[in-house]
Amino acid sequence: REREVIMMRSGGLLVLLGLQAAQAFYLPGVAPRAFKDGEAMNLKVQTLVSTETPLQFDYYQLPFCKPKKVEDLPENLGEALSGERGHTSKYKAQMKVNTYCKTLCRRKYTPAEMEEMQDFAILDYRVNMRLDGLPLAEMTTFVDEERPGETLETYTLGFPVGGKLEESEAAKDNPTGAADQYVLNNHLRFKILYHPFDSSDDNQFDASDPSGNFIIGFQVVPFSIQHRYTGVWDKEKESNNKLATCMYKDGQATGQFETHVPQSINAAEGGEVVYSYDVVWERTTVKWASRWDVYLQMTDDKIHWFSIINSVVIVVFLTGIVGLIMTRILRKDFARYNEEGLSAEEKAEANREMREETGWKLVYADVFRPPPFATLLSVYAGTGAQLFIMSFLTLVFAALGFLSPANRGSLLSASLFFFVLMGVPAGYVSARFCKLVKEPNHFKATLLTALLFPGVCFAIFFFINLVAWSRQSSTAVPFGTLIVLMLLWFGVSLPLIFFGAFLGFKRETISLPVQTASIPRQIPPQAWYMHPAVSALSGGLLAFGAVFVEMFFILSSIWQHRFYYVFGFLAIVFAILLVTCVEIAIVMCYLHLCAEDYRWWWRSMFTSGATAVYMFLYAAFHYFSRAHPSAKFDLLASSIYFGYMLIMSYGVFVLCGFVGFLSCFVFIRKIYASIKID
Repeated sequence: REREVIMMRSGGLLVLLGLQAAQAFYLPGVAPRAFKDGEAMNLKVQTLVSTETPLQFDYYQLPFCKPKKVEDLPENLGEALSGERGHTSKYKAQMKVNTYCKTLCRRKYTPAEMEEMQDFAILDYRVNMRLDGLPLAEMTTFVDEERPGETLETYTLGFPVGGKLEESEAAKDNPTGAADQYVLNNHLRFKILYHPFDSSDDNQFDASDPSGNFIIGFQVVPFSIQHRYTGVWDKEKESNNKLATCMYKDGQATGQFETHVPQSINAAEGGEVVYSYDVVWERTTVKWASRWDVYLQMTDDKIHWFSIINSVVIVVFLTGIVGLIMTRILRKDFARYNEEGLSAEEKAEANREMREETGWKLVYADVFRPPPFATLLSVYAGTGAQLFIMSFLTLVFAALGFLSPANRGSLLSASLFFFVLMGVPAGYVSARFCKLVKEPNHFKATLLTALLFPGVCFAIFFFINLVAWSRQSSTAVPFGTLIVLMLLWFGVSLPLIFFGAFLGFKRETISLPVQTASIPRQIPPQAWYMHPAVSALSGGLLAFGAVFVEMFFILSSIWQHRFYYVFGFLAIVFAILLVTCVEIAIVMCYLHLCAEDYRWWWRSMFTSGATAVYMFLYAAFHYFSRAHPSAKFDLLASSIYFGYMLIMSYGVFVLCGFVGFLSCFVFIRKIYASIKID
């Protein structure tokens, strides 16, 4: 009795601890930090990105103001692979202390450096920064067309390095009519939104000081100002230099400017540039838990719903066809073939339609004949299972909020780790099918499963890295990260795949309902529309039609540097894609079998996998029509985009191909197990 009481008390204690842990946990997974009044903070600088080219660069690759000691911020694997590098900067701020016309530094540029600045301004490069995990953004407010009385606020990450002067201003400043004049954004006005810590607002959190404040927003307004200063420039304490272009009252800058001209970029002669910034604090009613809403708000949900409805229509259409096959044709075939009391009229009709409707039963002795390159097919089946489970787990965790943009690089890191850890099912599925097709060399099949797909992806990735290195882009992955990838590949994934294969080869061979004849049956001539390429491209088009709208948003978020966070929609579209692949593969497989063509193994994979062909073609269309109009003739920059799209399409091909192959295999086993063989 005493032992039971002790166990009950222990269990109650564990439940209480679990409740406290659950209460302290906050999705999307970053703990809030309260800053005391006047507390100093450093504004972090990141990469330079552009919608005009896939190349991105480190902030300090351009000759900006640099502190005496630049500290690199720690990064996870996802950040390293995506080229996001963070550093400390000379930009400083103090909690709730407004600062105006703070001098950052004075730089003298050579013509070559000015020309480099101009190139970045022409390509519309933007500077990314962060504060307390929030990305810097330019905000734009516009009136909602559907609700005229309300306004919507949208963001654009970072601020532009520079821009082109309007023609009228350029003509005024440059009456000789020279080429386009570009200006440099050398003055930044940071607007930092904060919310005081209040126990009634966020009572599940604790702060070291009750007067602390949470950072809610990090916004910027860039200016181009050709600064003037009086006296001798103080190089030791550059922040103490006063600028004549700023207005002062009682010795303090007011945030307004004297009449000035923009800071032009003189690529022919170089010149001097003075960098400055303001910090303006503004209290907001937005709570800390909602501070990401402005980045993640969805203004185009109707388009997503349209995409889903469009996809559901395709699925319903295919489901009707599959249902027709399963309930009408196959049921009649089963009844006729098993002689289940057909009338004379039904038997006569059956004889007339035998060639068309029962062709699939004539190839029963060949339908499970191993195809050419059967081991390779088994390898791709294992890799497809690995990608399928990885995608499913990633979507589940993302939809639950664990992979929020607040955790930078978490989505890419999670996908990579899930892929590596799913080596066991990959080896198991590959081994089961290798045993079915009587592959004698188990080691070779398992090694191919571990090396083929990752090896092709790594080769493409390494080529992309070489291109990025040649252009000195931060897209290039550091050598240390490549070593980490190799360790994950050979130290974790490969042993897990061998372990899964060991379990798979220990199992009994998959039972088949019919025996395979020793002599292959001759395949009759096929109609042109039954050609493997035609049927595969037709099936792939239907599957692509179910997802192309969502793919537009995904490509735009990746290459237009937007946050993608509608994982609920993505999960629905992913499920629709899988159902479409299953149904189209079964329909095409049945049509080929009715034509007495039993070569369904590779066809089933290509029919569903052809979706990837259309995805790659759509990615090319997106690149040339929307994403990077200024970089489409840059072969090296374009190779980065198409290299990553090739990896993505290859993965989609293997994943969708596996789904189509497995569904056909289950379908064929089912129908041939339901008939009698004379």
